[in-house]
Amino acid sequence: MTVRTPAEPQVSNRVFTLPNALSLLRLLGVPLFVWLMLGPEQDLLALGVLVLSGFSDWLDGKLARAWGQVSRIGQLLDPIADRLYIVATLVTFAIRDIIPWWLAAVLLARDAVLALTLPVLRHYGYGPLPVHFLGKAATFNLLSAFPLVLLSQVEGAVGDVAAPFGWAFMIWGAALYWWAGLLYLAQVARLVRADSQTDAGEVP
Repeated sequence: MTVRTPAEPQVSNRVFTLPNALSLLRLLGVPLFVWLMLGPEQDLLALGVLVLSGFSDWLDGKLARAWGQVSRIGQLLDPIADRLYIVATLVTFAIRDIIPWWLAAVLLARDAVLALTLPVLRHYGYGPLPVHFLGKAATFNLLSAFPLVLLSQVEGAVGDVAAPFGWAFMIWGAALYWWAGLLYLAQVARLVRADSQTDAGEVP
């Protein structure tokens, strides 16, 4: 059965491109970040990993579009890296008591719920649906919040200034994250309902 992806853009099958290399480096930074947070607790170095990850995320997308190097593997690696950074940061922050466990659970539950839609989509011949712009906005807010919240642990004026901005991004990101998730679920429901009605109409 051919897997269909709604409104899939025309992209190349190239693998060895600079944007893809940057995405791969972002992925390799995830275990480094976790080790820095939970091993030696080198928060400033961990902060540097987060900042570099955010910059490389922006850079690989910009280069891919500017150089005509948008690729299928890049479209796969980019959201995977985003999800892994979000999960890794939430878990490590909760373990370190930087954020409450309930907040981490609320955000992780959203990804767990959406993961349950994948076998349903696959059953109807669809791949993962395109990311909604609200989902991109939510990811931007969360990935902006994490360095600021971590920086807020620094004593003094720097931490005092970073804290309100970090938590503002965190709150908005959490709200948008779930809003985008609900829109994704609604889109899945529409596709399933439309396919079910089509199949029912084809039955003699």
